[in-house]
Amino acid sequence: MANSSGSFDHGGGATQTTTQPLGGGMPYVEWRGTTCRVKWWSGEYLENGKKKYESESGFADEETAYTYGLDREYEVRHDTRVAKSRGDLLMATYSLQTWLPDQDLRPRSVERYRSMLTAQINPRWGKHRVNEITPAQYIAWKNALQHKVRREEMARTYAGDLLMLFGMLMTDAVQRYKLRTESPVPPPTPRRGRYVKKVRKKKRPLAMGPVYQLAVNAYTVWGFTGWTYIWDAAFQGMRPGEMFGLQKLYVAPAWPAADPDPEQRAEFGERYAAMPATRVQFQHQWVHGTKTLTDPKYDSHRTLVQAPFLTALHTALAASHPSPWAFPALNGGSLLGAPFGRSYWWPIRDGAPAREGRRDFVRPALPPVAEFSAGGWPIYRLRHWMKECLEEEGHCDTAIETRMGHEIAGVRGLYGNLTLKMEQNIVQAQQERWEAFHRAAEGLWMPPFPTPLPVDH
Repeated sequence: MANSSGSFDHGGGATQTTTQPLGGGMPYVEWRGTTCRVKWWSGEYLENGKKKYESESGFADEETAYTYGLDREYEVRHDTRVAKSRGDLLMATYSLQTWLPDQDLRPRSVERYRSMLTAQINPRWGKHRVNEITPAQYIAWKNALQHKVRREEMARTYAGDLLMLFGMLMTDAVQRYKLRTESPVPPPTPRRGRYVKKVRKKKRPLAMGPVYQLAVNAYTVWGFTGWTYIWDAAFQGMRPGEMFGLQKLYVAPAWPAADPDPEQRAEFGERYAAMPATRVQFQHQWVHGTKTLTDPKYDSHRTLVQAPFLTALHTALAASHPSPWAFPALNGGSLLGAPFGRSYWWPIRDGAPAREGRRDFVRPALPPVAEFSAGGWPIYRLRHWMKECLEEEGHCDTAIETRMGHEIAGVRGLYGNLTLKMEQNIVQAQQERWEAFHRAAEGLWMPPFPTPLPVDH
């Protein structure tokens, strides 16, 4: 045991203690049978005002136990201590009951994180205590995920998202909640070895002809709504969730006069009264199992001027159906509740055999659109095509990125501003692209504009 000179001796037999008093600010070592136990002040106080102590047992000699106690007191003095009672928290409890509710995230992000925690992270780590997870265990798990990726049992992006989320959990466990002294996730190391370029999906050159064929297929699948949907996606570039949540009152000719927000009516009324536009005000998402209109991704509320041909399509479409949605599903409801891939986009993109004599409606065969079906492109490709067209036409970055719902970083973004002239240039260029395509194609089939539904008086 420790004597006044700091040396140790052990008499054996009954329980021995150091000559240091328990409240003296130094570790307290005692023998328990054949092993040592050390106690130290935890830096906290009990309800009665007395100091609270923690202990650790199982040491083979007093010097090791005493050094361990000194290290814990060092942590107390330098505010790096983790209370044992806090670090004992189970990962399942920490991740879902402590960490996730504290995150200031959009509902869709919360649901995505909850799904990854429930499906992958907690089945592996949920019964581990937060302060017990070691770097070796983490590396073994990371290697297992990479093995699944190589065997094509898991998408590379999903594995990366899991590792990112686990890293966030551990970082906050250290810095925010003080549940451990350091993260088990090793810091990134400088890249070594030969550079390997990231493989990106190669985009085939895309002209307007394949987009036209998509629109024709969409008319066969979905009527005039599908025809308008494809051209709107190609020339307005909204995200799918934004198109699902687009209401007629936010599309010209109704908008901006129909905007329910008086401040927005006043702000946009003069500018867009003579230049028709769509207002991206919401996206439609599932939130806790309920269809909900939420803010657009990244709060990218924006106004998209539309060429005259698009305004004509929207005017006819809005008059043809009673739904509040600009693009209602085949059953008249919201697209969010429809199997959009299977029932809409995939047959539009990949083609489909004719339907004859079936209980569902009859339709002719649909040809595949090779520029989209080869590689299984999502409908997002139309959003990317709009950006390519804007760049070909020479529009500035401010006009392009604002229309995409992106922010330009740094001083360029701070000083940039979307002007009326920029928007007029986009309208003119898009209308010219539409008209030039039809002049070159000479006599393309166009669907008849729908007949407005009768109005009850």
